[in-house]
Order: sequence, then structure tokens, then C-alpha cells
Amino acid sequence: MTALGGRIQPCGPVIDPRPADRLLDAVEALGPLSPEARSALAPIFGASTYLAGLARRDPARLVRLLESDPDAHLEALLGATRVLAAELPETVGPGLRRLKAEVHLLTALADLGGVWDLDRVTGALARFADAALATALASAALAEIAAGRMRPIDDPAHGPVPGFFCIAMGKHGAFELNYSSDIDISIFFEPERLPLAEGIEPQAFAVRLTHRLAELMQERTADGYVFRIDLRLRPDPGSTPPAVPAAAALDYYETVGQNWERAAFIKARPCAGDLPRAAAFLQELEAFIWRKNLDFAAIADIHSIKRQIHIHKVDDRLSAKGADLKLGRGGIREIEFYVQTQQLILGGRRPGLRSFRTLEALDALAGEGHVSPQARDDLREAYDRLRALEHRVQMLADEQTHRLPESEAERRRVAALSGYDRLRVFDAAVERILKTVNRRYGELFPGEEPLSSRFGSLIFTGVDDDPETLRTLSRMGFSQPAQVSQTIRAWHHGHIAATRSERGRELFTRLAPRLLEAAHAAGAPDAAFLRFGAFFSRLSSGVQLQSLFLAQPALFELIVEVMAFAPRLADTLARRPAALDAMLDPAFFGDIDPDEDRQALRAAVAGAGDFEAAMDTVRRQHREQAFRVGVQVMSGSAGAEAAGRAFAGLADASIEALAPAALAEATRMGGAFEGQVAVVALGKCGSREMSAGSDLDLMTLHRAPAPDALSALKGWPAEVFYARFTQRLVAALSLPTSEGELYEVDMRLRPSGAKGPVAVAFPAFSAYYETEAETWEFMALTRARVVWSSHPAFAADVTDAIEAALRRPRDVAVLAREVRDMRALIAEEKPASGVWDMKLAPGGLVDIEFAAQFLQLAHAPAGGPLRAGTAEALEALAAAGLADQVGPLLEAWILQQNLTQMLRLALGDGDDPADQPEAFRRKLARAGGARDFRSLGTRLARARKEAISAYERLVRP
Repeated sequence: MTALGGRIQPCGPVIDPRPADRLLDAVEALGPLSPEARSALAPIFGASTYLAGLARRDPARLVRLLESDPDAHLEALLGATRVLAAELPETVGPGLRRLKAEVHLLTALADLGGVWDLDRVTGALARFADAALATALASAALAEIAAGRMRPIDDPAHGPVPGFFCIAMGKHGAFELNYSSDIDISIFFEPERLPLAEGIEPQAFAVRLTHRLAELMQERTADGYVFRIDLRLRPDPGSTPPAVPAAAALDYYETVGQNWERAAFIKARPCAGDLPRAAAFLQELEAFIWRKNLDFAAIADIHSIKRQIHIHKVDDRLSAKGADLKLGRGGIREIEFYVQTQQLILGGRRPGLRSFRTLEALDALAGEGHVSPQARDDLREAYDRLRALEHRVQMLADEQTHRLPESEAERRRVAALSGYDRLRVFDAAVERILKTVNRRYGELFPGEEPLSSRFGSLIFTGVDDDPETLRTLSRMGFSQPAQVSQTIRAWHHGHIAATRSERGRELFTRLAPRLLEAAHAAGAPDAAFLRFGAFFSRLSSGVQLQSLFLAQPALFELIVEVMAFAPRLADTLARRPAALDAMLDPAFFGDIDPDEDRQALRAAVAGAGDFEAAMDTVRRQHREQAFRVGVQVMSGSAGAEAAGRAFAGLADASIEALAPAALAEATRMGGAFEGQVAVVALGKCGSREMSAGSDLDLMTLHRAPAPDALSALKGWPAEVFYARFTQRLVAALSLPTSEGELYEVDMRLRPSGAKGPVAVAFPAFSAYYETEAETWEFMALTRARVVWSSHPAFAADVTDAIEAALRRPRDVAVLAREVRDMRALIAEEKPASGVWDMKLAPGGLVDIEFAAQFLQLAHAPAGGPLRAGTAEALEALAAAGLADQVGPLLEAWILQQNLTQMLRLALGDGDDPADQPEAFRRKLARAGGARDFRSLGTRLARARKEAISAYERLVRP
């Protein structure tokens, strides 16, 4: 056998000869170095500060390595590692760190000097990791025995802790460990087999032992560290302890295990602890890893592991500068996915394809005709070269990095360790490798639906945030990409009901990129994703709905847009996901028929068992219909007039459904009563101009059959009985229940306001408006209409009484002055909050309403038209020749009502549309009939200016 010093060859040019010369002079002081050995070592120590540091700290160690046969020296180091297993942790830790440094130096010299090929290099590192892990576990077990928590072991056949075992995963499992890699292990235990002292709880013991093992391996001192340990490939690492009971792990994989976890277990093998139980555990997992029967959806989901990576056109430029050799385009991951996805699909029926080593599996796939010989050769060569480059990058400073340096000076060091004299030639060679891999990877599963984005890759497999995915999410506009990535991975883990089933997870794999694209397209990705998450996490099952979203992408995009810009609607969906069921109805976007709403509510309430059940029933029906109206407004399919009538019709239907229930409740409490009662709507409900969140302005009028009429059982007079009815009705409309809220109810527009009785006697109503009512009360009365009455004849009488009050003679000059004074007082005491205050801004809705109400009151005594709606009133007055130049008022009215509908759905009080995302500003501009947001402001200002001018002309003495 030849000594290492006589076998290593120069790897490239000497980057910096001075430190290398000083180091080699110190080595020669301990023993002669041949010119050939010195020539071979100078480039290594000139380029790598880490390797130079290892040699400088212990020149004698370097001399021993150079004088030994590398294979024999590795075996000696592994033997020395195993001997340490009999020592306690305080001795084992320092010993393992010193051995690791020697293994690292030996491996680097044998690799860079061309003595060992890639297989020998990665195998040496993985074998030492196994030995170190086994030794650390044995030492940790001795410490547990010394502490009295564990019984001594007589039979070592099941390792130092029977029932406790480590599974090597990833490159460690495949004996493909890279130079500065951490080691991926999953730790499992069988509680009944652990040799515990009496009274020791198995889970706590297993976790304590795992922590002690990890500390021995990871502690960093002046001598370095042994290995960083990554335990996150265990089942659902965010929710499970670092050591998992084997039975619970098997249950997890059988119920919610994912395809990427199946791929991870291709490389799994026992590496430390109770090796027989570890082998039995993996044997039980075989059916999970290698499924013999795969349906189309399962195969498509396996394909998704590949399709989440964004494949650029082959002629796109791939640069060596800063290239991620592992995760980037054309990197090692693409080769591994190329192999593993085909293994998962084919390996269930073809055991010969189940190799846990990447290149062996690639050869097997080619041998069975699943990969062309040329593709196999291209990928094999690329894999060898990429892994060699990865090692050289890590040898610079013993950092767990896979990225070529951005800096030319640093990249030149990697080039030198790779045997290149010129950086340009090195960069060109790297770029050729990356392009070859990316081209071959793009050929895999052609014609599949892409699961990446035009912004880049969208990978949510594994336990780490994929760096390229985080960059993609940032480019898509998400302010917290890591949080988005972690949320989606948690959904993939089945943390919510919608993805708990295998079919639900398969569908979500396809839906996730569409969700992110739709959130970006909406223009408010953070809000859209957050609100969609609140909705999605409350679904009881996700299969039907996700299937719907995938089948109807336009509908899904609309839902995400609603999430982005309509918090009221988004909150409805989050609280009650069943509201979305209405969208399955083909008539969802059709014209809304208030009569259908009334009939549906009456039928539903009729089936309710009691008053509280009736309240819940109306809230459920109301929620679905209000959601429908809101979505139509957001989508632009319903304008202000249609939306206002639809919201008012829904309020009417709610009152009509609940008023009889309230009357029945009052009767139950007070006995039968022979009187009559009517509910009158005022304000925006009365004028049918409601928007999302509008309250109800109501009054109730009653008429007793005789002045001294009493209820049959309690002896209640009419005012008490109908006050109880009114209180029940207000409660039915306003109190929150388990089904949510309905309306805020305001009854201050009744005669005498809050000072008067809550239910108004009919004679008192007529008398009040004949003798006491002020001008503002008559103005409010122009919007009054009867919504419900216990008797149709009484409804007609109330309607006649309202009209009679409005047609009373009045002094027009006084009326005009009082209207103008009232408007001036409002402007003084409650000025507009800003340009987007549609109600109070000069030329806004209040001015237009005042003009319409003034004109009606001025002309009503002579028989002029009376209409509850503002626009209807203005049009009727103009048609009767009683008002000219109402066009500016109507134009400003329609414009501001359209904007109000959108703003009430999307924004809270005081929110400025100018501060909202560009996509919302465009949507608002479309609602206002403007080209863009800036043009909308111009149009709004002009319309208001013309409206206030028309108001000044029309409302004058």
C-alpha cells in the first residue's frame, strides 16, 4: 500500500503561496516532504483557509496522514471512534471532535489529490457519521445508567438502549454525505422495550436521551464539532417531540404521509441504536414507501415533486456566479428528483429499482428502459461534478453552503481546488453542467400542468423553506414569504380538515400555486392569503370545494379577490364556510328576486321550533343572500341601484319573517290581542338604497280595536303589548346569536324620538305630524314605507297617513330656508372626513337627498310625485315638469352610490382608498366608470361641483 503523500496530485494553481509555504515549512520540520507532495499540497492550503487551519493546529497529524495508506488510516480512525463508546460523555465529546478533524483532513486530501473518487469520499464521511453517532448514543446511555434512569444492558444485540433506534435519512442514509453536511436522522422508540428504571416515563426518557445525543454531536469548541444533527425529517416535526414512538410514526405515515416523505424514505437505513428493531420498523414502512397500486391522482401528485420547480427555457442563461449547486436550476436536487419520482412510480412493482443510492438507481432505471442511455450518462457525469464542486465550496471554510461564491476572488479558490487555471473556463464548464441537468429535468413528465409560477419555483416539500421559493413569494408581493411557506407546508401535513385525507392533499398540491397566483393578481397578496387561510382552515372537508376551485378557475380567482378586498365577505366565509355553497347554484350571478328571498325566509322560519330558532334561521339565510349580493358588487355584475334594492329587499324579507315570530312571542308572553300593528322602514332601507353593513331605521305603529282594549291574559294595555312586540322585533333583528349578527336597529326617527313611546299609537302618529313635527322629520318621512303589517288594511291606512302628512300645506320659502340651515348645521358640526366621504362631502349624497326631499315636500301639497328612492324622486319630479336640471344630481348620485357600495364592502371607516393596493384602486375606478384611479378623482370632483351648483339652484326660497 502506498502512503497518501506519494499519491496525491496537484489539483490546480496556487492561489496564495505565502501561507501555504509557511505551513509546509512547519511540516517539513517534522519530517521531509517530497517536492511532488509539496507541489500537490500548496494549492490545497493556498485556497482553503479551513484545511490550512486543520494542518496548522496539528502539523504532526498532517505528517501521520501523509505517511499512511488512506484506506487503512480511515479504518483505524473508525476503530478509534468505536473504542470511545465505553467512555462517559465528558471524554467522548473531545475525542470525537479530534477524530472528526482528522477524518475531515484525510478525506479532503484524498479527494482533492485525486486518490479517492466521489463514492469513496462520501462513503468515508457517512461511515464516520455512523460510528460517531453509535458511540455518542452508547456514551449517552452510560450517563443515563449512572443517573439511575436506565438499567444496565447485558445483551448488546439490540444496541446500547433496546427499543431506541436512529434512522439515517437523506445523503447520510445513502452513504452520499457531503463534506460539511449535517446529518439527517429520525429517532424512534418502542416504549415497552426501553430498559427503564422503575418510575421513569418512556417519552421523557427518550427525549432526554435524544437531547444528550445531539449535544455530544453538535457541541462546538476550539476543536470544532462532530456533526450538526437535523431531526426534522421525523413525522410532522412542528408538532412532535424529537423522539417519536414507533407506533405513532407508523400511524402518521399510513394516514397523512406525503409523497415527498416517501421519497425521503427511499434513502433511509438503520444507523445506530437497536438495529434489529430499526430494520423491522423500515420493513413495516415498505408498503407506505413502495405502493404497488397508484391511481392517476397519486401519480400526478408524485409528478408534482418535479413540477413545483420552475423550468426556464433551455436557452435561458444559467450563471455560475452565485449558483446554488444543490437547490438551484440544474442543481443536484433536480437529478435526485429525476430519479426519485420515477422510483416512487415504478418501484412498487419493480424491486430492482429501489436502490437508496442515486447513481445506482439511475443505472437501474436506464437498464429497464425508463431512462435513455444518453440521459443516464449526462446526469451521471453532472452528478459527479456537482457533488465534487459542492465539496470544494464547503472545504473553503467548513460551511454548510451549496452556493458558488458571487465574488470572483472566492470563486477562483473553488476553481483552483477543481483543477482550473482560468476562472472564465471554470464558469463556462459549470454553466454547461447546469444547463444539461436543467434540460434533462425539463424532459421529465412532459405536458403536465405546471405547479410553479412564472415568478419562479413554488416548492413546499420537505421541512425547510426552499430558498428559491421564498424569493418567488417575495417577487409575488408577499411581505412575509417564510410565514406563507410554513403555512402551506402545515396544510400539506394535514393540520387542517381540508387536507387531512390523501385526496384532499393531492388536490391542494394543485391548488396551492393557483392560490398564490390569484392572491398576487388580486393586488393584495398578504390580505388575500391571510383571509383565505382563515376560511380554508375552517372547512370540515376540502375535497369537493377544492375540486370546484380547480374546475372553475375564474370562480376561484373571484373568491380570492373577495378575500383580498372585501373583509366583510371574507369574514362571512371564515366564520361560516358553508356560505360558499350558494356559489354552486348556477343562478348565483343571476338577477336577485326579493320575492324569492321572502318565500325562502318564510318557509325556513315556519319550520323553526321557537323564537330563538327563527332568529338563527333568518341569520343563516340572510348571510347567504348578503354574500351573494356582495360578490356581485365586487365582481361588477351588480350596480348601485340593483345592489341597494337587493340589500333592502333582504332587509324587508328579514323583517317580514321575524315580525310574525316577534308578535307570536309577545302573544305568548301577554296573551292574544285584537289590535293591529305595522313596521315602517325609513332611511336607506325605506328608500331601498342600502349597502353592506347599513343599519335599519324603523318605527312601529299600532291601533287598538277600542280605547280600553286589553290583552286577554295579562291585562296589558295596547301600548304595553306593542312595546313588547317592538322590543322582541328589535332583539330578533339586532341581537348576536350563535349564527352571528343581523342589523343594528335605530328607532330614533319615530315621533318624539327616544323620548316617545317605543311603539307609536296610530292616532298619535297622525296628530304628531299635524302639530309637532319639524321639517327634518318630514324630510325623513319622504323615505317611509310600510314593510310589514299584521293586517293589510292597516298597512294601507298607515301608507295613507304618511302621504297625508307629506302633502300638508307648507310655506316653501320657510321650507327652503330650514333645509339650507339644516345642511349648514350638519356641515359645521359633522364635516366631511375627506374627499372619499360620499355622504357628507359638498355635493355628496346628503346634498342630493336634501334636494330630492325638499322638492317633494315643496310640490306634494299640489299633488307632486312622492317616491321613497332619491333617484326615483328626482326622475319623477323632472318628468312632471316640477324640477329642471336634475341631471347633475342624478349623475353625482349614481356615481357616489356605486362607489359607496364598493367602499362599504372593502374598507373600514376612515380608510383611505388612495392607500389601498393598486388593484383595488383600479376596481374602484371601474365601479365609478373611470379609466383609472386618478381619473376617478377628477370625475368625482367635477360631479360634486355640478351637484352642489344644482342643489343651490333648486333649494332656494
